[in-house]
Amino acid sequence: QVQLVESGGGLVQAGGSLRLSCVASGSVFSVATMGWYRQAPGKQRELVAVISSVGITKYADSVKGRFTISRANARNTVYLQMNILKPEDTAVYYCNGDVTVLRGSSTRITSNYWGQGTQVTVSS
Repeated sequence: QVQLVESGGGLVQAGGSLRLSCVASGSVFSVATMGWYRQAPGKQRELVAVISSVGITKYADSVKGRFTISRANARNTVYLQMNILKPEDTAVYYCNGDVTVLRGSSTRITSNYWGQGTQVTVSS
């Protein structure tokens, strides 16, 4: 069983910072691409940032220069440092990852997983 568990959300004033963390736990063999998505009320879920296993990153235009995604492969963890937060950043933030598990001694199965989400609220 694999779980992605987020932490670090909360309430912050505009211009402030938050750091989100997400750890992949359970029978994890390896984790490839990991990312953060967000969903605001009444809107579709959207990409915030993704990072490959070798550190190649991609950001949504709306967060470039303000958010930084990073990862600690040895801990199966991805981070999202969010600076200069704006009210429009308010959303539930979800962690996503392509996780490989071992079945038996040699079978590897890769599946995509989502975390349960963490609320980020930015007040004006």
